[in-house]
Parts: sequence; C-alpha cells; structure tokens
Amino acid sequence: MPKSTNLGVEGMFGLVGLTILLVAAVVWTARGPRTEKTDFAFTYMGATILHSGQAERLYDRDFQVQTRDALFVDPNPLLYQHPPFEAFLLSPLAAYSFRTVYLIWGLIGVVAWVLTLFALRPYCHWPQQDLAYICLWPLFAPLGVSLFQGQSSLLVLAFIAAGFVLLKKGKEFPAGLCFGLAMFKPQVALPLLLVFLFGKRWAVVAGGAVTSSVLVGLSVVAVGFRGLEQYASFLLNISRTPRDLSSGSAVDMGSIHGFLFAVLGRVIRPSAVSVISVVLSLMLLSFVAKRWKNQSQNLDLGFAAAVAASLVAGDHMFTHDFGPLMLAILLVGAQVFANGPIPGETRAVRRGLKSLLAFFWCFPIYFVLVAWHSLFLLAPLLVLFGVLVLLLANEAEGLMPAGTASASMG
Repeated sequence: MPKSTNLGVEGMFGLVGLTILLVAAVVWTARGPRTEKTDFAFTYMGATILHSGQAERLYDRDFQVQTRDALFVDPNPLLYQHPPFEAFLLSPLAAYSFRTVYLIWGLIGVVAWVLTLFALRPYCHWPQQDLAYICLWPLFAPLGVSLFQGQSSLLVLAFIAAGFVLLKKGKEFPAGLCFGLAMFKPQVALPLLLVFLFGKRWAVVAGGAVTSSVLVGLSVVAVGFRGLEQYASFLLNISRTPRDLSSGSAVDMGSIHGFLFAVLGRVIRPSAVSVISVVLSLMLLSFVAKRWKNQSQNLDLGFAAAVAASLVAGDHMFTHDFGPLMLAILLVGAQVFANGPIPGETRAVRRGLKSLLAFFWCFPIYFVLVAWHSLFLLAPLLVLFGVLVLLLANEAEGLMPAGTASASMG
C-alpha cells in the first residue's frame, strides 16, 4: 500500500467541517441543562479548591463533597481523583464561571482532536480517501464522550500520537517526553512506559521519566509532599471500595481489574482481585514488550499492541479513557485491509481483527455496555485484539523482503 501524504484539498474541507461540528457541540453543551452532570464538574471543583487556597484539603473527601454541593445544584456524585498537577494547571481558570471554563476546556479538546487527526494522516495509511479517514474519527465513541465529559483523554491521545510520530522518526528520547506528558491519565501512561521498560528501550523510558518528574514537581508545588501522601491514600481507598459510585464502579471499567472484579468480586476479597489483576497486567505488558522486541521490523503493529495492552492493564478505565485506542485501530486497519498475498493463517487473523475493528467502531455498543454496567466485557476483547495484532506482525515478518526489517523500524 502506498504511503499516505498530508490531507489534500478535499480532506482539508472535511477537516474544517469537522472542526465546526465539534466547536458547535462544545458551545451547545456549555449552554445546555446537563453541563453540571459532566465529569468536568469534579475537575472544576478540584481547580476551585486550589484557587481558594485550600490545597491541603484537595483530597479530603468530606471537603470535596462540601465544595461540590456549594458549586452545583444537581451534580453527579463524583469526587476529584485526578493528579494534583491537573488541578494546579487549571486553578487560574477557576476565577471564571463553571460554564465559561467548560467552554474553554472543550475548545482546547477540539484543538487537540483536530491537530492529532491532521498530524497522524501521513502515518495512518488507511483509509486512503481523506474524507473516509476524517469520518472515522467522530464515529469512535470514546472521543466524543471525552469531549462531552470534559475529560483530558483527548490531550492524552495527542501526547501519545506525538510520541508515536517521533518514534517513526527514530527520536526515542523526545518520544518518551511525550509519553510522560500523558500522565494526565497515569493509568494509561504508566503501563505504556512499562512496555518500553520491559523492552529495554531506555531512551524512551528516560524521556518519560523526565516529563513525569516535572509533573510530580508541579504536584509538590500544588499540594506539597503531604498532599501527595493524601493523594496516594485517596487512590488506595478507591481500590478498596470497587462498588463506590463516587469513584466509579469496577464493573464499569474496561480493564483486567474490572473484568476480574465482575467475575470474582463475589467470591474473593477486593484486595485479592487487585493483586491478581496487577500480576496479570504485568505479565501481559511483559509479553507484549518481548514479542514487539522480537518483531522490531513492524513499529506500527507493535505500537498498536502496546497501546491496547496499556489500556486494558490500566486500573481506572472508563469509556472516555479509551481514546488512544483510535490510533491503534487506525494502524491495524492499514494492515488488515492491505492488498497482497495472504497466507491462510494470516487470513484468519485478519478476519478476527476486522470483526474487532467493526466492534470498536460501533458507536452504540459503548452506551449499551455502560447502561448495562458491563463495560468490563471490553477487557477480554482488548486482550484478544493485542494478541491478534502480534500474530499479524509475526506473519507480516515472513512476508517482508529480506533487508527491510531494520529499515522499517526507523
């Protein structure tokens, strides 16, 4: 398949149309009756606590409830559980009204979405038609959910996409810097960096450590070392109460932990479920790292498998957190829909991947799973997706002409 170039004239018109649609959606939601029901309400609450000079109480559960009830009329029963640096960076905006800040944050999300779509086009070879490529983006439900909820997942996708582009250029340390910035969602960024650690990609790990350290430093500035201890304790308490709706029920998470809790939660204690999920997650990440290292000629498929494994290994994974999967399924789509000779085994793997791609792009499925409290069912599908991607990479290795392995890695 020939490599794609930047968006053409038709694609640029399509991109402008998508941008107008996204901006209109943000403006409409900011003025709508359900804005207080979005996840951004607790993000704004965290920023307000820091803005009011109450940093030492950021992770005080009772104080969060008190602040939430003072700010909103009918919010969801959610608590602020994001890293301290996020509240610190957003605290200057807390001087403005909630709806104004929601609008600003939503427009930042639109910019991240559009720039990511544009920047990835030269590296995502499928679909070949620019308009088809653009149309696939709003069809992926986690992106729209993230924009509506005011989540930082679109920024996380942008940072991971930037890191991928730098990896394609052979710039591993700058790529790691970008992956470290994805610590807005540590449950996504940490497993991804672990894949590179297990694969002994030291330059990537070093880059990730640098930006992660900077963000930890901002957190110390925001809440102090005592605040970091409170944050760790806050997260530990969440893991001990997997049925607590204020922090998200485990069965509403599409992760290994969510799946194990749904299956074993009534049989063994939550702490045992957590231990088992951590062990299985580390085993999965190590397996992907080893297989990717052995198939170094196919960066696209290896990275797609790494992203899928990182998402399912994350502990707190709701619909909006799966935004980075968009990059993975675009990279895999370029392979499974490629023309050329297909051996029997590869044909079966491609059929399986095509079925999974269709599932991931089926917009209503996510809302059905959330309504039925069954998002945990995504976990085995993501594991299967990662395994099939690695099998496809293994088959592709046998089809590549000799001498191209090292070239495609750069």
